[in-house]
Amino acid sequence: MKLENERLSVEISEVGAEVTRIFDRKTQTDILWEGDPAFWKRHSPVLFPNVGKTYHNVVLINGTHYPTSQHGFARDGHFKCICETGNKASFLLTSGEESKEVYPFDFELIITYTLEGPVLHVEWEVRNTGDEDMYFTIGGHPAFRFAGKDEVKTDYLLRFPGKDALEYIIVNEAEAAADPDTIFRLELDHECCGLSEELFDIDTLIFDHGQIDEVWLCHKDGTPYVGMKCEGFPNFGIWSMKNAPFVCLEPWMGRLDDVGFDREISEKPDINKAVPGGSFKQDYTILLP
Repeated sequence: MKLENERLSVEISEVGAEVTRIFDRKTQTDILWEGDPAFWKRHSPVLFPNVGKTYHNVVLINGTHYPTSQHGFARDGHFKCICETGNKASFLLTSGEESKEVYPFDFELIITYTLEGPVLHVEWEVRNTGDEDMYFTIGGHPAFRFAGKDEVKTDYLLRFPGKDALEYIIVNEAEAAADPDTIFRLELDHECCGLSEELFDIDTLIFDHGQIDEVWLCHKDGTPYVGMKCEGFPNFGIWSMKNAPFVCLEPWMGRLDDVGFDREISEKPDINKAVPGGSFKQDYTILLP
């Protein structure tokens, strides 16, 4: 599936409804990571019904424990294209017997992509087609590749408009869960912090409490390369692999479990709920300067 306008060419796979290419016609540059398995085989997966891992890889729903996989099953699900125009496409994933073995809710997940000039709009809609309250987290995971063939992390910086510092937490590696009690401070210089390999020594930087609603990946001279606007998201992740020529900017509605979380899914911090017959919507945008 391909969406195109005068500025962008965007390719989308029906597997995971995942954007696999964002090509800037103006600069003749591929913006999205190409999925080289030498580093990371994915491009821009959608995380649902769980962002990251649940504690001990299980989730408690109405008194029953269900097994979970990291980032949920939607990223590997086969979506059906239900709308297609030159600049817009919608994809549908529906619950079934297989999904109910790990997530016992009836649902429809609709992901819509819309091109508008230099902007790609991403919208998620989660419909509860069952007869009980439905709980979930959902998130984006786009990886933005560096423009130059030989460029590395230190050739780039991140800019957070209007911010002078941010606070983040990290993953407790032994528990494979978030440690909310140890908080780190990311000092910014004129709204910016430089990228480096050392920044990701602790894996993912996790920002809670709605701190990030706009972020730009910029060249080291400050020239904007690609940006993201994500108002209303309580959580945000920034991640890369060692020596990988990309960085992931991840807007999340909810996130991985905290260390020791073993209660009902409805009690999880930042959990989302769709009532029977109701729906949940959220959106963010990827934009070029």
